[in-house]
Amino acid sequence: MTRSSIAFIGLGAIGLPMALSIVRAGFDVTGIEPAEAGRERAADAGIRAVPTLAEVAPADVVVVMVATADQLDSVVDAAIEADAAAGATWIIMSTVGPDAVRAQGRRLADAGASVVDAPVSGGIARASRGDLALFVSGSEGDLARVDDVLQAMGAPRVVGTEVGDGQSVKVVNQHLCAVHIAAAAEALALAESLGLDPEFVLDVVGQGAAASFMLGDRGPRMLQSPDAPVLSQIGIFVKDTGLVADAGAAASAELPILTAARERFLQADASGLRTHDDSSVIETYRNRSAS
Repeated sequence: MTRSSIAFIGLGAIGLPMALSIVRAGFDVTGIEPAEAGRERAADAGIRAVPTLAEVAPADVVVVMVATADQLDSVVDAAIEADAAAGATWIIMSTVGPDAVRAQGRRLADAGASVVDAPVSGGIARASRGDLALFVSGSEGDLARVDDVLQAMGAPRVVGTEVGDGQSVKVVNQHLCAVHIAAAAEALALAESLGLDPEFVLDVVGQGAAASFMLGDRGPRMLQSPDAPVLSQIGIFVKDTGLVADAGAAASAELPILTAARERFLQADASGLRTHDDSSVIETYRNRSAS
């Protein structure tokens, strides 16, 4: 069976394991990573990487896993300038919000590319196992063309037929993630304020109706904060809660709980915790001067 050639843009903490999952599925993958250190990590993992898309032979599929909407805009600028967009199916997997992916999708389509909107959820651990949740949208033909690539990275769930539908579902996902992390932090900080052993409380309430994925996953790291291993940075939720707030405002949706959670991530960021694990949002409750 002939396998598509893949150009994978963005070999960061989650992008590299995603690219490796595609390699394990038998695809020919070339990485695009502007940072030399990132290219070296990719090479050590067995993936050839170059600084720009212009240095890669025309690929059948271009996967994009950059961090921000501005970075996506720069990627599309460079691809169009180098005449490297036409003929490929672009899978945009970054969390950039509905408006950004629609705008860049139109630019790519005008340049002769097909576009699939496929933001992911699951973090580094699930990316390494190749079982991310993928919120996928696009035309039936485009989705069929890249289904085997998507399957290599996890479990694609088709959520719509238009570019932007996937990002809209991801916005809802990130709303809940942010709120649940902040709620877990507040609850464990309350346990500490009540003079309880938070580790004991985490074990007890984690067995009952108050259990949640974020409590079980982030709770133990909150007990290690601010020195918890970094699996997802505070800065990611500063960005993503901003995307949720923007999408909500555009839809005239009331999001008071999201607003409260966002304020905690912004406080953590202002306290110098931007590159710490997102579980360190609990420090905004411990450090009364931050609140």
